Amino acid sequence: MGLLAFLKTQFAVHLLIGFVFVVSGLAINCAQLCMLALWPLSKQLYRRVNCRLAYSLWSQLVMLLEWWSCTECTLFTDQATVDRFGKEHAVIILNHNFEIDFLCGWTMCERFGVLGSSKVLAKKELLYVPLIGWTWYFLEIVFCKRKWEEDRDTVIAGLKRLSDYPEYMWFLLYCEGTRFTETKHRVSMEVAASKGLPPLKYHLLPRTKGFTTAVQCLRGTVTAVYDVTLNFRGNKNPSLLGILYGKKYEADMCVRRFPLEEIPLDEKEAAQWLHKLYQEKDALQEMYNQKGEFPGEQFKPARRPWTLLNFLCWATILLSPLFSFVLGVFASGSPLLILTFLGFVGAASFGVRRLIGVTEIEKGSSYGNQEFKKKE
Repeated sequence: MGLLAFLKTQFAVHLLIGFVFVVSGLAINCAQLCMLALWPLSKQLYRRVNCRLAYSLWSQLVMLLEWWSCTECTLFTDQATVDRFGKEHAVIILNHNFEIDFLCGWTMCERFGVLGSSKVLAKKELLYVPLIGWTWYFLEIVFCKRKWEEDRDTVIAGLKRLSDYPEYMWFLLYCEGTRFTETKHRVSMEVAASKGLPPLKYHLLPRTKGFTTAVQCLRGTVTAVYDVTLNFRGNKNPSLLGILYGKKYEADMCVRRFPLEEIPLDEKEAAQWLHKLYQEKDALQEMYNQKGEFPGEQFKPARRPWTLLNFLCWATILLSPLFSFVLGVFASGSPLLILTFLGFVGAASFGVRRLIGVTEIEKGSSYGNQEFKKKE
């Protein structure tokens, strides 16, 4: 009975967290839609307001990592690099091996004040995901089909629109194009061998078009590229469901800063620079596996209270009327009303689970599986 009560409590808590996130997200999306009226009056004011609205949504997920699961994030870098965080536009290159790698990235964005203005080159399918894709649309996120012939003009136009962005932004690139799996790695290394490129042990072959285009279009705006290599202590493979269940992880992030002027202007040379970078990232992963840590000084940026306060505000606003409504439903004694309510709860639970499923590795895209056949 004690275990059953515990599971019921866990389910109830998860459902309430999901309810707050979904309803607040819909409210934020409605506010973003209304804010479109600001665009012709003041594009920069529209952007600043949208950054604050996006922060209010994304910080709820960061709250789960920082305050609910109490996951620790340690940076391995140097003081000069840390001093520049949140004070310049930057392109972030992150390995794509874990379901919550984006969430660890968002945590660092939050701690250095750029969560609301963080950007990503995202697959177009995410545009149609409620809350996540809709919020990104209003944030001017660059969406692509991952077919360069079709994406070129869209990506270039989207990147150039960000050249005068008023808030410091971190633009995330998953240069591997898709999340790491053993099958995709095998295929990717076949492609590397066919192109005469050195094999990678822990990464997929980086796709260079997005990177070279981003650094070309954002020159004059972006001042540096941050290479981030992420790993978890104890060889853990965390998931968003694990975070939701309160599991604590220890994330280590090796961050190296490269001034943009160090990256070649020529597209082919820039592509070669990226391939060399991934060979270095592979060596860093090998070192981590052997020694259990990355090179460099260790920094643990302090978590800020704003993510927790933001969630508590939304919870107070949304859960008070919800509890009153639930009490009214059961007090009515109407079987039809009670069954309808329980059906709604089941549908809401299913919807939250589907949103979580977007991040799951086993449900990731098949992108890259046919790459060797296409010889792209």
